[in-house]
Amino acid sequence: MTLRIIFMGTPDFSVPTLKALAEAGHEILAVYTQPPRPAGRRGLELKPSAVQREAERLGIAVRCPASLKTLAEQEAFASLRADVAVVVAYGLLLPRAILEAPRLGCFNGHASLLPRWRGAAPIHRAIMAGDEATGVMVMKMEEGLDTGPVAASTRIPIGPDMTTGELHDRLSERGAVMMVEAMAELERGWLVLTPQSETGVTYAKKIDKAETRIDWSLPAEDVHNRIRGLSPFPGAWCEFAAGAKTERLKLLRSKVSDGEGAPGTLLDDQLTIACGSQAVRLVEVQRAGGRAVEAQEFLRGAKLTAGDKMS
Repeated sequence: MTLRIIFMGTPDFSVPTLKALAEAGHEILAVYTQPPRPAGRRGLELKPSAVQREAERLGIAVRCPASLKTLAEQEAFASLRADVAVVVAYGLLLPRAILEAPRLGCFNGHASLLPRWRGAAPIHRAIMAGDEATGVMVMKMEEGLDTGPVAASTRIPIGPDMTTGELHDRLSERGAVMMVEAMAELERGWLVLTPQSETGVTYAKKIDKAETRIDWSLPAEDVHNRIRGLSPFPGAWCEFAAGAKTERLKLLRSKVSDGEGAPGTLLDDQLTIACGSQAVRLVEVQRAGGRAVEAQEFLRGAKLTAGDKMS
């Protein structure tokens, strides 16, 4: 026996779950994903989502509504007569009519240990906050923001230098396995749902552009967490003097280091930069229009010396 599933997701994070459900033998009736976005240097091309590309590879019908609030879209969704909808980083709110349409409800794969980090950017926020662990959960969806009862969870440690990109991949793969396991239990009628705690609720709001510029007056630990929490996307950054002009530098990897000086001052030939307390040594950076390189390769081209300022 297999389930009739509607899959709803958009970015790379969602793809392993779609693949795993298909490989488990479930009938994927349709894939819902966000519409193709402008791409290319002039924004004239339309780039389909990672989920759309995978669905097309698997031969699954794709739907890309801009909203699910219209009666026509809700009727089209209900007409699929799904047993369940599986939602992983879809990016659109599901109205009550959508939540109630599948026979067994809608289940979400969420990248945090709920109720901590409900919302849009749980992976970034966990690292930026300096959390030592996070996880992935499968929950049955309600109208509230990530408030539904939990069906399964896994705790994953966050290493002191782990980036959002690295954690993203671990959570994505583990979440796919958990969702397949949860759907197997749901199919057999064995799935147990546990209400979320009412304490410890935090919200993972979207990353604002204003957060991406590094403030060197912060303690080194906070600067380091900001750098790795925004790596590789959207990327923390600072500026430095490149001859007569100022150039932006994307910061991808760092380590907390000893050292002191005026915040933003380059302390040595290892790309160690003073913070409000202690210092951060940059390990991997990327110049505008260039590729990611290790600190020493960047310094050979940038010709910075101790005492220079990063702003």
